[in-house]
Amino acid sequence: MKMSFGWTVRSAPGRWTTPSPSSRGAHGSTGLFVPSSPPVDPEKVKELQRFISLSKRVLVVTGAGISTESGIPDYRSEGVGLYARTNRRPIQHKDFLRSASIRQFYWARNFVGWPCFSSHQPNRAHWALSNWERLGKLYWLVTQNVDALHTKAGSRRLTELHGCMHRVLCLACGEQTARGQLQGRMVELNPTWSAEAHGLAPDGDVFLTEEQVQSFQVPACARCGGPLKPDVVFYGDTVNPDKVNFVHQRVREADALLVVGSSLQVYSGYRFILTAQEKKLPIAILNIGPTRSDPLACLKLDARCGELLPLIDPH
Repeated sequence: MKMSFGWTVRSAPGRWTTPSPSSRGAHGSTGLFVPSSPPVDPEKVKELQRFISLSKRVLVVTGAGISTESGIPDYRSEGVGLYARTNRRPIQHKDFLRSASIRQFYWARNFVGWPCFSSHQPNRAHWALSNWERLGKLYWLVTQNVDALHTKAGSRRLTELHGCMHRVLCLACGEQTARGQLQGRMVELNPTWSAEAHGLAPDGDVFLTEEQVQSFQVPACARCGGPLKPDVVFYGDTVNPDKVNFVHQRVREADALLVVGSSLQVYSGYRFILTAQEKKLPIAILNIGPTRSDPLACLKLDARCGELLPLIDPH
């Protein structure tokens, strides 16, 4: 199934052309992946302001809904997520490990999509949370996203629950390298390879056919020759237990929990809301559409993250 999300991504010998975030913004495409929502309700703004003002140590959990306003699609948003637009599904961990051809397919797609994915920039919501941290209001930030936008915005008290696409790991020796460095190696190995794809997927790749990737050469680990994998948790894999325990402890030390842009359908994030409930922390949720934890929240807001969060004074 060939999908188009409003622009074409091309890879040609020696050149990879993707639209810049600014050019997409000029045509309104950065909002293409954001579901419709009602105008910001001033009363809801006051309620969230009170929620934040009453807390001294807010723990924030973010999901894909905070990055859709930066032009990165998500999976589950009604009408605009990947699941709504296509029958494609994310790669499974066990499939990536067992099959060299699946790894080839994945890395070819990621190679074409990387220039665009890595160029995305934080939006007003990311900057707002970074400012909360700087002013001492945000105690800890847990993101389910792998796009590094919180880091780009300056967040440091941060746990990337599912890893980050900007890092690559060797499955054999564990060597970690920068994704940008791997891109250069791919260029050298594939000087005449070309492909055209329509549409971006949520995790930094594009849509290609199997025929397009048959001749694509995949680099091996420069240290030991082992297979490479992005430093992210694929579907079917599990988050490192030490990381999970670390986040549980940060939740216990917080005095309020705010969910931003997540439906919490994935248990890896939902479990921290359960911990907050057990500790009787007040829970607020900012997300367009229903979430798994709505019954547990004392405040639920349906609005764009980038419209609402900058209105809140963290002092």
